[in-house]
Amino acid sequence: MAHRAEEKERRRQERIAQEEAARKAAARRRTLQVGGGVVLGLVVIAVVAIVALAGGGGSKDKPADASKLAATAKAAGCTFSQFKSEGRNHTASKVTYKTNPPTSGNHNPTPADDGIYRAGNSPPKENFVHTLEHGRIEFQYKPGTPAADVAKLRRLAEEPFNGTAGYHVLLFENNTDMPAQFAATAWTKSITCPTLSTQAIGAMREFRQAFTDKGPEFIP
Repeated sequence: MAHRAEEKERRRQERIAQEEAARKAAARRRTLQVGGGVVLGLVVIAVVAIVALAGGGGSKDKPADASKLAATAKAAGCTFSQFKSEGRNHTASKVTYKTNPPTSGNHNPTPADDGIYRAGNSPPKENFVHTLEHGRIEFQYKPGTPAADVAKLRRLAEEPFNGTAGYHVLLFENNTDMPAQFAATAWTKSITCPTLSTQAIGAMREFRQAFTDKGPEFIP
């Protein structure tokens, strides 16, 4: 047990170090200009900035068509929403978010891990909001959802993206008493659906394609 705890702490420290490096790179890219005589250290910083802007090889270069997404969601009986950022500071305190499910705001310093969470073991909202900041897509369902519907949502979450199954996705049982039966969230955006019809699954898939790796920070 001690070994597992040490390994978990080591991985947590690595994530924190990665996040700090990404924040420093984002701050520096506003003032640093790469020229012919730039030293190697600045070149490395520039590369980090380019990767962050490119979204890790995703579709970052093509902005999402919000009006098209809204129309697709409406046709599926779902609702696509965009919100103003509620902040990005780290805090160890509990946070009250203005959207439900949460889509941005101050958050715990430790992000929730990617992956599939069993019912009753969802990450705290302050941790999964941090993960949204890193460009993840989070699929959520209300407690008591039939297993067959959870399985549908899991199949969607595990679909390949950028050639990788389950790429930068979390799936968990909602723990914020959201009014919607199903939701997919990204940083400052959400799509909510009352059922998982074929059209609703398609709208959520389009949402994932549009907003994966589009958060303020890119963390591999």
